[in-house]
Amino acid sequence: MGRSGDRLRRTMRRRRRAASAALAVVAAALAVGGTEAQASRGGAPPGPRPSRTAAPPAAVRMVSAPVRIADAATVRLLRPGDRVDVVAAERAGPPRVVAAGARVAEVPRAEQDVGDGGALVVLSVPRDTARALVGVGAVTRLAVTLC
Repeated sequence: MGRSGDRLRRTMRRRRRAASAALAVVAAALAVGGTEAQASRGGAPPGPRPSRTAAPPAAVRMVSAPVRIADAATVRLLRPGDRVDVVAAERAGPPRVVAAGARVAEVPRAEQDVGDGGALVVLSVPRDTARALVGVGAVTRLAVTLC
């Protein structure tokens, strides 16, 4: 296989080098043009990269918030693990979402002697959302929608 084998090996080496060079050019173009192309399509422009010494963002601490929902029949539809939006239905203005995507942690048994109606549900929400739920729930009727 003497000369023809050598020629074949040289040709294959040249083709591999050419393919490697082409792949390197494409990778460089994607690396540089990827963020610019995203910005030109309406995406957010690339921001500064976080430093290696920066602390990771603090984890949001979830708490259990017992909330009285005005419609007890709606609460009976809920199961632990469901996601709900809690809506405050105020007389003075349009309804507003107090907690979006809250996870149902528990649905306690219905109480027989509740005079004001409604039913209790325990939601897992961030601490600030729990404060808002307690404040709004004290002065307004709350409703839930399944997400």
